[in-house]
Amino acid sequence: MNHRHLLPNEIDLLVDGDAGFGVAPLRAHLSECDDCRARFDELRIVAEAVDSLPHFTPKLRFADGIMQNVQIVEPWHVALSESVKRLVPSSAPMRLLAGAGAGLAAVTISGSAAWLAFRGDLAGWVVNLFIDRTRQGIVAGAGEVAAGALGSEAATTLAAGGLPTLAIVGSVLTLAAVGAVLAFRRLAATAAANRS
Repeated sequence: MNHRHLLPNEIDLLVDGDAGFGVAPLRAHLSECDDCRARFDELRIVAEAVDSLPHFTPKLRFADGIMQNVQIVEPWHVALSESVKRLVPSSAPMRLLAGAGAGLAAVTISGSAAWLAFRGDLAGWVVNLFIDRTRQGIVAGAGEVAAGALGSEAATTLAAGGLPTLAIVGSVLTLAAVGAVLAFRRLAATAAANRS
């Protein structure tokens, strides 16, 4: 006699009536073991009761109602490919036109990059021009802010001092603004605490 009891999945095989290579030893064990036979009989009664239940057809929108509550997470590559598919035109002539436009843009960008690569002096000039214009714009904007906050005479004095003086004044104004914001927050928190 085998001292090991049948596992739940082995009893399920017997209840389902499966016939296979490993089922014969399970049936032999079932005829010898009272505990396993009792579990088998209980499970067979439940299975027969479930089989005798009437079959109902679900409502028409049953699956839609359930799927609205299910969150499906798509992998990033699937979402990306779906987004790209939406951008590709469906008709063949439009697809051909879009491909030609993309090819023309790729050739133009690649040609421009190659031309700039061989013209390093031009690229350096453009970068320096961009940096100078950006610096001039920042200084001019800061001068206007200083003129509005301190007056036009102070702004001309700051402009004469140059960028270091402007940086110091900007830092002082920034610290004053941050201090004012923190003071207003503290005042609002105190007022809210007094109301409660």
